[in-house]
Amino acid sequence: ENMPRCMKTVIKNQDKLFNMLTSMSPAEMRKLEGLKTIAVTTNGMNLARLLPGLKKAGVDLLNVSLDSLVPAKFEFIVRRKGFHKVMEGIDKAIKMGYNPVKVNCVVMRGLNEDELLDFVALTERKPLDVRFIEYMPFDGNKWNFKKMVSYAEMLDRIKQQWPSLETLPGDETGTAKAFRVPGFQGQLGFITSMSDHFCGSCNRLRITADGNLKVCLFGNSEVSLRDCLRSGASDEELLQIIGAAVGRKKKQHAGMFNISQMKNRPMILIEKLFAQLRYAHRPVDRLRPTSLRGLCSHSSILGCFKPRQQNIRKCHHQSGGGPDSSDGPENPQFPNQDQTSDHLTHTDAQGKAAMVNVGDKAVTRRTATASARVILGPKAFKLVRANQLSKGDALAVAQLAGIMGAKQTSSLIPLCHPLPLDHATVTMELQEEGHLAMVMATCQTTGRTGVEMEALTAVSVAALALYDMCKAVSRDIVITDIKLLSKTGGQRGDFQRTS
Repeated sequence: ENMPRCMKTVIKNQDKLFNMLTSMSPAEMRKLEGLKTIAVTTNGMNLARLLPGLKKAGVDLLNVSLDSLVPAKFEFIVRRKGFHKVMEGIDKAIKMGYNPVKVNCVVMRGLNEDELLDFVALTERKPLDVRFIEYMPFDGNKWNFKKMVSYAEMLDRIKQQWPSLETLPGDETGTAKAFRVPGFQGQLGFITSMSDHFCGSCNRLRITADGNLKVCLFGNSEVSLRDCLRSGASDEELLQIIGAAVGRKKKQHAGMFNISQMKNRPMILIEKLFAQLRYAHRPVDRLRPTSLRGLCSHSSILGCFKPRQQNIRKCHHQSGGGPDSSDGPENPQFPNQDQTSDHLTHTDAQGKAAMVNVGDKAVTRRTATASARVILGPKAFKLVRANQLSKGDALAVAQLAGIMGAKQTSSLIPLCHPLPLDHATVTMELQEEGHLAMVMATCQTTGRTGVEMEALTAVSVAALALYDMCKAVSRDIVITDIKLLSKTGGQRGDFQRTS
C-alpha cells in the first residue's frame, strides 16, 4: 500500500508483459519459425512469483542481473531492498530444473570487485553460470576507465584462490570465455567487451523497445524497423535492410578509449531518443506505404545506415520526399523543433501578470525532463553514499520530495496551471568525480499545457531536500545547473537541449 506510484506502474507494466508471454502455450511458441530458445533477463525481484508461469510458457534460459552479494551494497546499487528476493528466485529456478541459471555481474572498481571470489564460491554447490562483465561505456553511466576491472585482472585474482581453474570449450559464436573450478557444480565466465573484443564471431542482433535494430551494442548507428514495417515493407525488403546492416558491421569496435567518447544510448533508456524525434508520434493511419527509396532518402539501401538521430529522421519521410525534402518550418507537416515565442505569454497588453488561456489548445500527450546538480563535498558525499546520515536515507527522501514537489507545482508557481500528472519519476545518481549528486526528473501528462514547470520543480525540490538532509554535515553544499533537458508535445513543437 505504501509503495510509490512509479513502482506500482513498473510492476503493473511488468505483469502486462508477463501475461502477454504466458498467454501463448509452449506449442504455439514453438510454431514460430526459427525459434530455438526463449530466454529472459531479469533483475530477479519478482522471479520467484513469475517462474511457474514462465516455465509453463516455455522459457528455457534465465539470466539474472546481480552485482553484489552484500545486502546493504545491493540496496545501494538498485536503490531498493530485495536481495533476499533475488536469491529466492535463483534457488527456485534451480529447483524447477533450470541448469544452469546464468548470473550476470558487472564488475566495477571500488564497488564490487572485492566480491569476485564470493561469486565464484556460489558455483561450488549450485549449478550457476556466473558471468563477470567488464564495465562498459554508455550514455548516462558516467563511464570512467579507472572503474573498469579487466578480464586479465579478474582471472588472475581468481586463479590465486583456485590455481586449478580450468578452461572450458566455448561456443564459436559465444560472447563469454568459460572456466570451471574442478569439483564445482557450476562454472564462471568473462564477457570481455572492452579488453578483448569478440566482434568477429558475435552473432547478436538487438531490437530496442522503440523498434530500432542495433547490430552492435557499441555501435551508435541504428535503423528503424518499426517505421519500415509501418510503411508496408515486404519481408524481402526487411531482409535486405537487415542484411545490409549486418554487412556493415565492423570486424572489431573502435577500442575502449574511442568508444568511451562515442554517443551511444543505454538500451533501457529510449525516452532520450523520443525527445529528439520531432514527429516520431504521428498516428499510424498517417503513414503511407513507401518505397525503400522514399523511406531511406537514398537509392541504395545502404543509405539507411547513418548515425542514429539522422537515419531515423530520414526514415520518417513519406513517399516521394527524396533526399532534399525539408522537415523545417517550410513543411507544416513537421513542426519546427524550437518554435519559441517572441513575447512573454504570462503578461497582458499592459504588461501585467496574467494567466494564459489554454482552453482552445488541443489535448495531447506531453513530457518534460529536467536536471539539477547538487555538489555535496567529500564528507557529505561519503555519508550519503554509505547511507550513514543521522536523518536516514537522503536519496530516498529527496526522490519522494521531488515527486511531491511536481504534484504541488501549481501551488508554488503563481501562474502555472494545475495539471493531472500521468506519471512522474525522479532519479538520483551519485558521481564520485566532483562529489555530487545528479538529479533527473521526467513528468508526463495528457492535457492542454506542458509539464516543463513540473519537471523543473521536481528537480529543484529534490535538490533542496537533499540539501536539508545533509546540512548538518556541511553548509558548503551548492545546488546548480537546474535546467530543462527536453520536452515533447504542444503547438510549439519539441525541444532537446544539445549542450
